[in-house]
Amino acid sequence: MTAPNETKSQEPAIADTDLEVKDALLIFNSVWKDLEAEHGKLNLRFPTELILLGGAPGAGKGTNTDYICEVRDISAPPVVVSELLSTPEAKRIKSQGGMVGDREVVGLVFRKLLEPQFKNGAILDGFPRTKVQVECLKMLYDRMKALRRELIAHPHLAQIKPPVFHIMVLFVDEAESVRRQLYRGRQVIAHNEEVARSGIGELWEKRETDFDENLARNRYRVFKEKTYDALVSLKQIFHFHFINAQEELPVVQDNILHELEYQSSLELDPRTFHAIGDIPLAGHIIQHARRDLVERLDRYEFDNPELFHKVIDLIEEKLVPIVIRHAISGRAAVSTEDDLLDDPLALQMLIDIFSERGYHAVIDLRRREIPTQVDLQTGAITCRVQKVYRIAIYFKGSEIRRG
Repeated sequence: MTAPNETKSQEPAIADTDLEVKDALLIFNSVWKDLEAEHGKLNLRFPTELILLGGAPGAGKGTNTDYICEVRDISAPPVVVSELLSTPEAKRIKSQGGMVGDREVVGLVFRKLLEPQFKNGAILDGFPRTKVQVECLKMLYDRMKALRRELIAHPHLAQIKPPVFHIMVLFVDEAESVRRQLYRGRQVIAHNEEVARSGIGELWEKRETDFDENLARNRYRVFKEKTYDALVSLKQIFHFHFINAQEELPVVQDNILHELEYQSSLELDPRTFHAIGDIPLAGHIIQHARRDLVERLDRYEFDNPELFHKVIDLIEEKLVPIVIRHAISGRAAVSTEDDLLDDPLALQMLIDIFSERGYHAVIDLRRREIPTQVDLQTGAITCRVQKVYRIAIYFKGSEIRRG
């Protein structure tokens, strides 16, 4: 049993309490000082976007990691802490009698994240797992913001974006987790038997938890008590995404996409966001588009009935016959010089009427000068302006076979 004030290690090793720093602040400051000495303060470029990925056993972390990278345009492979603990550096620590505890884990993770491939974004799998690591992660976030403030007038600022940390948890309940773990065990057996029979392919790793229900349940409980609790403790600080992973894969990935959709207020520099902030988001415009369309049409009928019905007559008499002849293609173009459309309100009415009927109308006004008179003495040419309204009408065409 670990003593109450003793930091737990993530990897079995020979204990050496002299090498283990137990206070999170001391650990962070020590690691940060080493990194500054190794790289220089201005070169401490951690990923501007960091996704801390956790998942219950069988929840599909491996299956969905590539999809998460695609959604967030992250090209670097995920940083898997369990793999870092198998690196030569971690093995060297253990061979010297050291413990791969919180200080070593924080150092390994931070150094890995400084690699150039993670500059724009990284997925971190398996960190944090202890309270000390949680505190060190908070300090990293604060230090990244402080460094950016310090360099506000420095040319390096353009390369140091505001940090965005996400917590993503793929969750399934215990029964589903156990079922998936045991199913994976059966798949491993079948695959390895086929490899042994044919001599083709590579053997898959066997996990004891995939073949024993009690071990599978214990693995799930360890996840709930360690990884899940550590990630949830950061919920009030970072952006938290809880993904129900019990559904079919397409549904799970739709949930991931919805959770990680572009959020300009989080990712843009505050000055950039302020500059463009008054331009409405497309999502906000379309959210109540149908309701607003209905209100406008009713207002036309009650406030401007004469003009409204003239526009309706124009559509029925001159436009609809042409649209009908283009029913297969789903696209019609009509040119008209009807001066009814000189009224901007009539143009709005025409677009709204087509929208209500399921069409998409785009109007382009073209002007050209037509000579009407020539002064033979001076050579001056008098012209009139011809206005042609070109109306493009789009809709879903016929799906009949052609040719």
